[in-house]
Amino acid sequence: MLRQFEDDRQALTLTEVVQKTGLERTICFRVLHTLLEEGLLRKAERHRYAANFRLLSGKRFRIGYASQGHDSFCMALGQGMRWAAREHQVDLLELDNQYSPKIALRNAESLVKQGVDLAIEFQVHDRMSRKLSVLFAEAGIPVIAIEIPQSGAIFYGVDNHKVGLIAGKALLQAVQRDWNGEFDELLLLDLEIAGSLPHMRVSSAQSVLRKNIPGRWVTTHLESRGEFLRAFELTRKHLQNNARRRTLLTGVNDYAVLGALRAFEEAGRANLCLAVGVGAMPECRRELRMPNTRLVASVAFFPERYGESAIALALDLLQAKIVPPALYAPVQLLTAKNVDQFYPKDIYHQSDLDDLTR
Repeated sequence: MLRQFEDDRQALTLTEVVQKTGLERTICFRVLHTLLEEGLLRKAERHRYAANFRLLSGKRFRIGYASQGHDSFCMALGQGMRWAAREHQVDLLELDNQYSPKIALRNAESLVKQGVDLAIEFQVHDRMSRKLSVLFAEAGIPVIAIEIPQSGAIFYGVDNHKVGLIAGKALLQAVQRDWNGEFDELLLLDLEIAGSLPHMRVSSAQSVLRKNIPGRWVTTHLESRGEFLRAFELTRKHLQNNARRRTLLTGVNDYAVLGALRAFEEAGRANLCLAVGVGAMPECRRELRMPNTRLVASVAFFPERYGESAIALALDLLQAKIVPPALYAPVQLLTAKNVDQFYPKDIYHQSDLDDLTR
């Protein structure tokens, strides 16, 4: 009878329990009453019973998760992964790739050596993904690749083309509203080591602007590596070597975009910049809440939700269910007007806000 309540989200009536078990109605009633008294079941609603327990499966899977690094995106993703692993009774072995291709390879070798049932890989180096694919394939270990595709792996991440289109449309609306549809330069902050797929975040944004504003504006690419400090330094140098221009700005992630924004502010050209971030991480959400910010919006990825989808996908793979080759995470454009709607629990101390407004 307990197995009829394996799904703890399902509530059953006495009649349904009788039908599922094939036991006599009187026996079912007495057993349900006993389980209710002992706290194993609860009255979910009138005449329905639900479980207060979860039966352990016959096999407890071991899943290896190699995180890209320890920035706010990775921290949110990792926490969600741990919650989902506990919820689904999965043993999660976590490693940190530290943005290093050598460490990513070493971590993959460690996961193979420890005999994990499945690996979830999150590492940014496109050239390393080929080596990892061969390593896991030879060991017969299925792989889920987070954000950066990997040969032979199931992909889980955002639709980069869609992200770029959303960012481009946000920039288009901003330039039409604030500068009457005229600007001089589009500054794109790239991440070449990640390969062609993440590059679509900036190329698709550019295509939106080319289609709708076919003027003489120029496009400048800076290889930011998705890093705040590098983006700041490259943008600072770019501004020092070029005349004042009305500039639209976007990139592969929030960190690069925020770094470039700080460079515009340092140069006294903040009023000549309009920017859209990618990721909507805490640092970017905080920026959106600032008065007079030049950050128009950011395309949110919700990495805190990745874990549930990735672990569920992993279990489907391990249970030999049919899964798609790619599963895309939901995205949403966040602005100053709706950021509190999607992240109402973002709390900053007044001292933090004071520091940001100085």
